[in-house]
Amino acid sequence: MDKFVVNGPSKISGEVSISGSKNSALPILAASLLFDKKVTIKNLPRVKDIDTMLKLLKSLGSKISFKNNKKIAIISNSKKNNYFAPYSLVKTMRAGILVLGPLLAKFKKAKVSSPGGCSIGVRPIDIHLKAISKLGVKFKINKGYVNANAKKGLIGSKIRFPKISVGATENTILAACCAKGTTIIKNCAIEPEIKDLTNFLRAAGANIKWIGKRTLKINGVKNLNSISYSIMNDRIEAGTFCVAACLNGGSLKIRNFDAKIINAELEILKKIGAIVKISNNMIEVKGPKKIKNINYIKTREYPNALATDMQAQFMVLLLKANGKSVIQESIFENRFMHVPELRRLGARINIKGNKAIIEGTTELEGAELMSSDLRASVALVLAAFISKGTSIINRVYHLDRGYEKIENKLKKIGVKIKRLSR
Repeated sequence: MDKFVVNGPSKISGEVSISGSKNSALPILAASLLFDKKVTIKNLPRVKDIDTMLKLLKSLGSKISFKNNKKIAIISNSKKNNYFAPYSLVKTMRAGILVLGPLLAKFKKAKVSSPGGCSIGVRPIDIHLKAISKLGVKFKINKGYVNANAKKGLIGSKIRFPKISVGATENTILAACCAKGTTIIKNCAIEPEIKDLTNFLRAAGANIKWIGKRTLKINGVKNLNSISYSIMNDRIEAGTFCVAACLNGGSLKIRNFDAKIINAELEILKKIGAIVKISNNMIEVKGPKKIKNINYIKTREYPNALATDMQAQFMVLLLKANGKSVIQESIFENRFMHVPELRRLGARINIKGNKAIIEGTTELEGAELMSSDLRASVALVLAAFISKGTSIINRVYHLDRGYEKIENKLKKIGVKIKRLSR
């Protein structure tokens, strides 16, 4: 397994360009199964989860060719009726369950392995199944597989999610856009990646309309048109680099990104004393000499507050604040798995239920660390480059799932980091 060796402390400066969004690309790639005509998807991030999804599409009969150093995928589907998504491909990536909706729409049946991914919480798929069952689908779960059947095809219905779920919203949209009749979906997640998915489907001829803040109306269509579409850029990568710029009084220009979609995170950075300037497709962040503490932050669904995928990064930032801060995690129950590793560096963090109490002005010293999930991994990298001495971060395959060659980007802005492969 690869690992990172980081020598600190470092102070970053320069500029970085943001890659395509993994969390947007995955459902759009799954959506390609709905098409009988060619689909061209641009601005793909070259990360492990994307490679896994492409392998899954190939196993389902898709033919895929690449252009521009694999940033562009051209996908065409065979007429072979393959509706089986195996455990071997779905086990490492939760987004594998997103092929369920398109397979049902296309073949009226599907057999999909229950998904894997980061161990940050239970994240059951019952919300997916209950929603899609309203479209006329019968489910049986046997030996870890979801066996689904819609003998009469998918039929539009009224659906209301019991709680906001990004994955369930995406899967239901994918199922409903080619169903017979009209589907109304209420209490949808409205993350930018979901808006990117609906924009992609609309551009291909799907009849999808937002009729309320969290309500979608979908009139099913028989076919989708050939399309060329560019994925949005990654808001979590952008947010991560914004936080990195604030550590040790750094300064960074973040290019190729629309700042509006991380407004909540930028507002928090302003509160800790950062100077944030926004211009056309660029963010400039200058870290403060002294980081102010934040009495209380709570992760919530977009767009209300701090994204759960940014919680670990902000925790590292608040380790350098001038007082005590509190972060409450309200989305996933196991999202403090990075805390024991941060403590190995000298961090003073006390966990009480779903709250982390962070003691600021902490002097960190390098140590050997173990990654537990995707966002925890990048938090450990941030903490390592502001620590005194050498840190070794093991199991960085977690980080490779969602960040495109992050060590190369960090090197260019002043972080002393290298990858060691075994």
